[in-house]
Amino acid sequence: MPSHHKKKKQKKYDPPRSNHSKENINPCSEHDRQPVAEVQLESSKPYLVKRSEQVGRYIVAARDLKAGDVIIETPPFVVGPCAETEPVCLGCHSAFQPGSVVYRCEICNWRICSPSCHGLAPAGTHRQLECIPLRDKAVHKHLQTSTAAQVKLMYEAILTLRCMLLKTVDRSQYDRLLGMDPLNDVRQHIPKLWNRNQKEIVERIRNQWGFAEYSELELHTICGIIEVNAFEVGQEPTKARALFPEAYLLMHDCTPNTGHTDAPQTHHLTVRVLRDVKAGEPLTLTYAHILQGTLKRRQHLREEKFFSCNCRRCTDPSELGTNCSALRCKKPKGTHTAVGSAQRKRWHCRQCSTVMSCEAVILLLEQLSQQLETIGGNDVDGLETFLRVQGAVLHDNHYLLLSVKHSLCELYGKIEGFLIPQLSREQLKRKETLCRDLLEVVDQLEPGLSRLRGTIMYEMHVPLLIEAGQLFQGGVIQRAELRRRLKEVQRLLKESERILALEPEGTPEHGIAEAARDALKNMGDV
Repeated sequence: MPSHHKKKKQKKYDPPRSNHSKENINPCSEHDRQPVAEVQLESSKPYLVKRSEQVGRYIVAARDLKAGDVIIETPPFVVGPCAETEPVCLGCHSAFQPGSVVYRCEICNWRICSPSCHGLAPAGTHRQLECIPLRDKAVHKHLQTSTAAQVKLMYEAILTLRCMLLKTVDRSQYDRLLGMDPLNDVRQHIPKLWNRNQKEIVERIRNQWGFAEYSELELHTICGIIEVNAFEVGQEPTKARALFPEAYLLMHDCTPNTGHTDAPQTHHLTVRVLRDVKAGEPLTLTYAHILQGTLKRRQHLREEKFFSCNCRRCTDPSELGTNCSALRCKKPKGTHTAVGSAQRKRWHCRQCSTVMSCEAVILLLEQLSQQLETIGGNDVDGLETFLRVQGAVLHDNHYLLLSVKHSLCELYGKIEGFLIPQLSREQLKRKETLCRDLLEVVDQLEPGLSRLRGTIMYEMHVPLLIEAGQLFQGGVIQRAELRRRLKEVQRLLKESERILALEPEGTPEHGIAEAARDALKNMGDV
């Protein structure tokens, strides 16, 4: 599934069985948001900080906001390698290509991408924080004697170490970091998670690396702050995790009203509202993928963010009318859909008495997911077959089918054998249909300046433009109809450019915005 609006990817653990309040509230429900205090940090800020006994601090719009308004711009507190990552440069977090020249930091002897890496500047994170301590403790020697799996865990521990080193290097930043909730009282009731962190992070830093000055509780607290609050930043081949001031106050919602971008090198974060927001409305982002179904989203949120979501989408069996989790009813075959709610044990058909247990639904989706994973990423025929066969079982908008449709709408026109000049009229129409199917869902779940919406619109303009030209040249349509179709193409390009121009320079999405701008110029007046 494509990665949009992603926060940190974490290993999955069984959710705690305790009845802790954080696990049983909806951070997006009106009841749980009843404020007991309100704080305005600065009168110029576009948001107010509110506090609830149930969810702690969160932010709401201080005034009416227009789509595209920036609400947060901030550099990160700290950036570091992802969990269980392959070795990366400690300066810029870029991955090493197979067979590339091996360079090492002249101070700590850890591997770097090159001696001229921008992240190795004297004011950079590596030099300011862990470089000299790693040298003094000779930690690089453990890299040489560790297995590949252990090396990944050593890189994961770097971010926790960096956060702890702020305690002595920049105490004010460290104190601000501690303002983020680690949910220790919840995480302690997840033995697999807590014990893993104890072994792979806490004991590694204290015992193996020799930083015994940091207590176990301090290190566990930092682990929790990272797990609960970190954003996944960067794009391949540079991926990392980062903690940001202010942004951690954004609440989760499965239909968010904000989106965020980070600059390629600095990872400076920009958060904008995706649509118009009224004063007093909570400002939200999503911690899950927007095109995932309710069962998957709620599992992710329970296991990786330690709360159960009861937002408007999660409590609606139809997922706001999109049917992203709906199955087709077998009785009568192909005419009804069975829709399940995350709060219900059984799934009921809307029009008959057919019932499926939640366990049966989960098993079915696991089997289909495994089947989908066996299909190559560029296997157009295999993906189309999956759509055709499983369309008899799943609703057309089911999240598994949406994932396939998203892949196909990009593959048509991008890979050999399916490049734009090679596509038949039927394949061009297929690309258009796939894009329309996706847009119909995205417009409901993430309307406005959604990155996903902008990229789909750009993909959709291509078949429309070619088809209009072909039909006009063949005498099938007249000039008036050609003009109408070209206006739709222009509308798609303008909206795509408006959305994706907000992406940082150097990102693929910003490149698409530039391509949309060029296409509009080439079209001229219609």
